[in-house]
Amino acid sequence: MGMNLTEKLLHAHVEGPLPEKGEEVALQIDQTLTQDGTGTMVMLELEAMGVTRARTEVSAQYVDHNLIQSDHRNSDDHLFLHSAAQKYGLYFSMPGNGVSHPVHMQRLAVPGKTLLGSDSHTCACGSMGMLAIGAGGIDVAQAIAGEPFYVKRPKVWRVHLTGALSDWVSAKDVILEMLRRHGVKGGVGWVLEYDGPGLESLSAMDRHVIANMGAELGATTSVFPSDEEIRDFLKRQDREHDWIELKADTDAVYDRETEMDLAKLVPLIAKPSSPDNVVPVADVVGEPVYQAYIGSSGNPGYRDFAVVAEMVKGRQIAPGISLDINPTSRQMLADLVEDGHIASLLAAGARLHQAGCNGCIGLGQAPASGRNSLRTTPRNFPGRSGTKEDSVFLCSPETAAAAALTGVITDPRTLDMSYPRVLDSQQPALHVKMLEAPLSEEEAKHLELVRSDNIVPIKELSPLPDEIQLPVMLKAGDNVSTDDIIAGGSKVMPFRSNLPASAAFAFEIIDPTYAERAKTDSFDAGHIVIGAWNYGQGSSREHAALAPRYLGMRVVIAKSFARIHHQNLVNFGILPLTFSDETDYDQIEQGDVITIRDLYAQLEAGNVLNADLKEKGVLHLRHDLSSRHLELLRAGGSINLVKQKQAERDAAYEQ
Repeated sequence: MGMNLTEKLLHAHVEGPLPEKGEEVALQIDQTLTQDGTGTMVMLELEAMGVTRARTEVSAQYVDHNLIQSDHRNSDDHLFLHSAAQKYGLYFSMPGNGVSHPVHMQRLAVPGKTLLGSDSHTCACGSMGMLAIGAGGIDVAQAIAGEPFYVKRPKVWRVHLTGALSDWVSAKDVILEMLRRHGVKGGVGWVLEYDGPGLESLSAMDRHVIANMGAELGATTSVFPSDEEIRDFLKRQDREHDWIELKADTDAVYDRETEMDLAKLVPLIAKPSSPDNVVPVADVVGEPVYQAYIGSSGNPGYRDFAVVAEMVKGRQIAPGISLDINPTSRQMLADLVEDGHIASLLAAGARLHQAGCNGCIGLGQAPASGRNSLRTTPRNFPGRSGTKEDSVFLCSPETAAAAALTGVITDPRTLDMSYPRVLDSQQPALHVKMLEAPLSEEEAKHLELVRSDNIVPIKELSPLPDEIQLPVMLKAGDNVSTDDIIAGGSKVMPFRSNLPASAAFAFEIIDPTYAERAKTDSFDAGHIVIGAWNYGQGSSREHAALAPRYLGMRVVIAKSFARIHHQNLVNFGILPLTFSDETDYDQIEQGDVITIRDLYAQLEAGNVLNADLKEKGVLHLRHDLSSRHLELLRAGGSINLVKQKQAERDAAYEQ
């Protein structure tokens, strides 16, 4: 029996036979990726763990989130990150060089390798035949230190593509169709493996679009074969030597299979405020539009911008519309300038912004209150745009440009123009000077980290006690995102390296009183947070675990957890539990006191444990923690555990 591509990648990076599906895999990591929104904490974690040098083949630190410099804090963070990259042996991508995912794809991604990134959209590099997974920062720090990454072995879901996309339908519509069919929880526990003759019409960057938003399905990652299209992409990046062919065996077996005829797809759009609230664009035509936003890692390709430029060439965008252009890399921007596309966009009335994440994470380009924004970004969670009461639709560049021209949501197939057929740049500007290569170990030996007062070392976390008697500080509903727990945007992001300051914003979107009520608890007095379905969806940001932990959160009880956030909780000594009886959720109220006795004995005895809900009876709870997770809880989290291992590793390395 042959192997599918996912199995081949796993076998190449796991010692010995693969464990059963659903059991933990210790995955060796070849490459890591960090961005400045999460990377500052990763570098502080490396320092806390006593790491002296990256043990990976390639590690890269990108500055693509905190580009707005309204005061000194973001600039100070950039200096700190640069010094950390030099000290620990990482590539450093300078501010303005572009979004981590497409830049990594252009310059560093290699088929057949594993990539772990402290950004949930790291999965975008699955487009290259990599096993690329998003994780919390502490997991990435451990991978940089040479530790394996632990993840439950996923099931493999084959998505067999046939046909070819029609005019005015593009790669964004493929992943929106997957979200329409399966929802934001549909991919949990799965790797989506794409194959079939339909791939022939999808460029490497088209595949990036699809793989990127696999995160919105909750998938562990998405994987595409490394075929002649990937070879051609690498050749254009002057990296053909990095190409190898990778594909599933013809007799490979999958746990689930889906077929999608690309020719039958129509332009789709995700209505506010969830990526899976998908309908045909034709169902919402005529809705007024304030903003059309092109860019982000959700649509980072040259053709995604060039097709918009061709659509608006010689025309004017509708009065009152803001057409925001956010190039995704300096290389891409140079190509668009060289080919005249930026001139066409500016002449039509578009606004050009620097290469970076920008409005995707609420850092600039926030829409007006109560007005519709059409975006090619991957997420439209409430408030993520930077506007508290926003109305964000997710769509393809073609649909966004059609709205910019007409002033209302418009099915692009109804425009009075021919579909502009634009290919990726065949001779891209190989702009590499803003991606600084690592220093040698000898050069880095005596370097010191450059830190300002806003860069605060992480305090040591105490272990979870064996008896817990804690109040419920907050009760939340379904689909709580990491944006809900600790927001992005220009107000909060500058404090990413300052935990005491960022903790003040914890759960602000759900309950502005939470931090004030919880702050007197500090690390050890403690409290419990209650959630419902899909708690912690969205971004990989570990601040969503660490900031509430700083305020005393020790336990989260929910109906279900998103994968990355579940691991982040354990990494910082927070106990994630689920309800055995979902109706127990209904009887818990804010202020109730929950007691768990003989915690570790109950955890080790099986997957079910009992807790007392004061004056209301017994709660039957569940966990799916491994013996490794229990070791983390006993130690007080990953930093404490890895610090000891790292000291032992460095001693052996020097001998």
